[in-house]
Amino acid sequence: MELREQPWFVNCAIELETELTAGQLLAGVQTIEAGLGRVREISKGPRTIDIDILLFGSSVIQEGTLQIPHPAMHERRFVLAPLTEIAPNVMHPILQKTATEILSQLGTAGGVVKRLASR
Repeated sequence: MELREQPWFVNCAIELETELTAGQLLAGVQTIEAGLGRVREISKGPRTIDIDILLFGSSVIQEGTLQIPHPAMHERRFVLAPLTEIAPNVMHPILQKTATEILSQLGTAGGVVKRLASR
């Protein structure tokens, strides 16, 4: 179940290079979230910060709670819109479509309310 009535939030995407495994990266991300006050009380509920690993190169990973590519990224405009700004041609390793192609097929679902800044 997803809690839809929540305060607005800022969503962004970054690209990085790492020598970490996906599991090590997830552990680091969760440490950052905890340091910034993230408490996991309600799944998909309001939170102070949420850092997701969308893709990990062209890998498909299922290790415990870690799923890559992110299992819902292709359904969320608020994820795909910032992703296409930094990596429009990145390929979803399961769907075999670029981020731009997925976003263009999504329609208006997964709303982006407004864009705060441009490059």
